[in-house]
Amino acid sequence: MLRIENIYKTFENSGQIIQVLKGINLHVLPGESYGIIGPSGAGKSTLLNIMGTLESPSEGNVFFKDLDVYQMDEINLSKIRNREIGFVFQFHHLLLEFNAEENTMIPALIAGYSKAKSTEMASAILSQIGLENRLKHRVGELSGGEQQRVAIARALIMGPKLLLADEPTGNLDKVTGDEITQLLLSLNKSKDLALIIATHNLELAHKMSKQLQLVDGRF
Repeated sequence: MLRIENIYKTFENSGQIIQVLKGINLHVLPGESYGIIGPSGAGKSTLLNIMGTLESPSEGNVFFKDLDVYQMDEINLSKIRNREIGFVFQFHHLLLEFNAEENTMIPALIAGYSKAKSTEMASAILSQIGLENRLKHRVGELSGGEQQRVAIARALIMGPKLLLADEPTGNLDKVTGDEITQLLLSLNKSKDLALIIATHNLELAHKMSKQLQLVDGRF
């Protein structure tokens, strides 16, 4: 599903070169779940962004289904990003003026589906995760947990096989966070999703099938 080889990432800050990732290697199979842990600034979010084609590595290769993604042109790369990879973040990044259904259908519209088909797809995935009675509610009318469920639905509407989550429970209370964790794990099993979560939360990380600690730019 995903293979990253010898990934390095450096940044320049006030003339200083900062090396964040120092030779990361990882092979991820369908249905596996990983918890990536490490202190703030360790590079967890940067690594997730590189895995998800949001940020290029300084060195190394990322293969998605044996395609070397950073050798692709932007048009084909954006298609993979839209159709094959789902993203969930700590802050849901929902559009406040839209309701749950409208927020969820955005990736389908971007992919070229009609409004009617996109609405149908959004309604189906929201119903799968327990929000069938909240389709027309705007973001401000939803609880924090419901907002994160909408973000998860938006990430899954195109049927990706890789789901990347950056601190998905970090902005939620423990009870709600546990509900979101169980939802992610159930989706990991039922949809054979490869699930990779970056988190400070050791309890969350240990619910994944594998744990990786990022220390000094290496696992």
